[in-house]
Amino acid sequence: MNSRKELFITSFALFSLFFGAGNLLLPPLLGYNAGDNWFWVAIGFMITAVVIPIIGILAHAKLQGTLYDFGKKVSPQFSLIYCILIYVIAVAIPSPRTAAATHEIAIHPSFGTSPVLTSAIYFALVLVFVLNRSKILSFIGKFLTPLIVIMLLLVIGIGLFSSEMLTSTSQFDTPVVAGILEGYQTFDAIGAVVVGAVIIISINMRHQGSFEDKKVLIAKSGWIAGFGLFIIYAGLISVGAYYGSEININEELSSDMQRANLLRGISIASLGTFGNTVLSILISLACFTTAVGIIAGTADYFKGLLGNSQSVYITTAVIACVLGVVVGQLDFNSIILFAVPVLLLIYPITIVLILLNVLPKQFSTPLVFRAVVIVTFIFSIPDVIGFIRPSEGLKTLIGYIPLAQHSLGWVLPALLTCLGVGLVGNRKA
Repeated sequence: MNSRKELFITSFALFSLFFGAGNLLLPPLLGYNAGDNWFWVAIGFMITAVVIPIIGILAHAKLQGTLYDFGKKVSPQFSLIYCILIYVIAVAIPSPRTAAATHEIAIHPSFGTSPVLTSAIYFALVLVFVLNRSKILSFIGKFLTPLIVIMLLLVIGIGLFSSEMLTSTSQFDTPVVAGILEGYQTFDAIGAVVVGAVIIISINMRHQGSFEDKKVLIAKSGWIAGFGLFIIYAGLISVGAYYGSEININEELSSDMQRANLLRGISIASLGTFGNTVLSILISLACFTTAVGIIAGTADYFKGLLGNSQSVYITTAVIACVLGVVVGQLDFNSIILFAVPVLLLIYPITIVLILLNVLPKQFSTPLVFRAVVIVTFIFSIPDVIGFIRPSEGLKTLIGYIPLAQHSLGWVLPALLTCLGVGLVGNRKA
C-alpha cells in the first residue's frame, strides 16, 4: 500500500477514534464560561486533551504491544488489574456516554424516540462494525473522518467569521487549571491507551513492515491526529467564547443541556436551519466512531488475555454493547457525574504511565515505575474522597499539598519521586 495513503488513513482513523461525545460538547461551553480568558483555558485543555493523549500514542509506537505493556514494569499483577479496570471503565462510562449524547442531541429532538430504542439501534450498528474487525481502520479513516472534519471546519470557520467577536468576563479564577480539569472529561488519556492498542492491531493486520517502519507510521499518525485535535478544540473553544453574548443557553438547565443548546445555537448561527441537520450528523458520527474504537479495543484485549479466542472477542463485544444499551439510558450529565471520582483516581495513574513509557530506559526503571505509581495513587485519594464526601479535616489536609485544591495534588509528589528515584538509581548503576 502507498505509504502516504496509509499514513493519512491511520491519522484520520486515530483522530476519529479520539473524537467523541465529550470532545465535541465540552469545548464550546468551556469557551463560553471562559469568556475573555478563552485562550488560557484552551492551553490548559490542550494539556490533558491533546498533549498527554498524543504522548500516549508515541508510547504505543515505542512499545507496539498491548495496554498490558504500559504497566508491566510496576508488576504483572498490577498491570493485569489496571488493564481490566481501564477496559471496564471504558465500556461502562465513555462508550454509553456516546449513545446518551447521540440520543439527547441528534435523535430525540427530531424523532422523539425513547433512549432505549436509540441505544439498541446504536449499539447494534457498533457491534456490526466491531465484528468486522479487519475493516475498521480503513472505513473510518477513508470515509467517516473526512466527513466529520469537513463538518467541524464549516461550523467553526463560518461561526468565527459570522460572530461579533465579543467576549464576556471569565467565570474562572484559574483558567489554565479549569481547562486541564475539563480536559479530563474527554477521557482522551484513557482513550490513548485504549485506541492506541486498536491502531497497533489494525496496522499489524494490514501492514507487514518492520518494527521501525510501524513505529514511524504510528508516531507520525499521532502527530497529525494531535494537530487536528488542537485545531478543532481551539476552534470550538473560541467559537463558544465569541458567541457567549449571542446565544441563550438557559443556565437553569443541566450542564449537558447547556452544552447541547450552545452547540446547536452555534451551528444554526453559522449554517442556518441546515445547522441542526449538520449537528445531528456530526454528533452521531463522532460518537459512533469512538464507541467502535472502545469496544473493539476491549474485545481485542480480552481475546488476547484468554488464549486468542475469537469466541471471546465476540462475547466481549456483545457484553460491552449490551452494557452500553443499559447505561445509555442515563442522561449525559449523570454519566459525567458518575465518571468524576473514577477519573480522579485512574486518570493520574494513566498519565504517569504514559509519561514514564516515553522516558529513556535509564529514567524509567521498574523501581521508578513502582515508586511513581504508588505515590500518584496515594496523593490521588484525597481528591476522590473530597469529591464524594468533603469534610473540614480533608480541606485542611489538602491545604498542605501543593495544587491539591485544584485536584492536582499528585503532580508534584509524582514528579519529585520520579526525579529522586531516577537519580539515585542511576548513581548506584
